[in-house]
Amino acid sequence: MALKIIASQCTVCGACEFDCPTAAIRMKGDTYIIDPKKCTECDGESPHCAEVCPVPDTCVPA
Repeated sequence: MALKIIASQCTVCGACEFDCPTAAIRMKGDTYIIDPKKCTECDGESPHCAEVCPVPDTCVPA
C-alpha cells in the first residue's frame, strides 16, 4: 500500500520530494502527489515523507 498527500494540508515546501528514496513524489498542479506504483512506504522504515513534512498527518496511508 502506498502513501498519499492530503492536498488541503500540503504547504508545497518540497521537503518530501527531495527526501523520497524512490522518487515517487512529484508536483501536480498546485500540490505534490505520490505515485502509488513507485511508493514502497520506505520498505518497513518510517516513511521519509511523513518524517520530513512540517505539517503533521499530511503524508498518510492511502
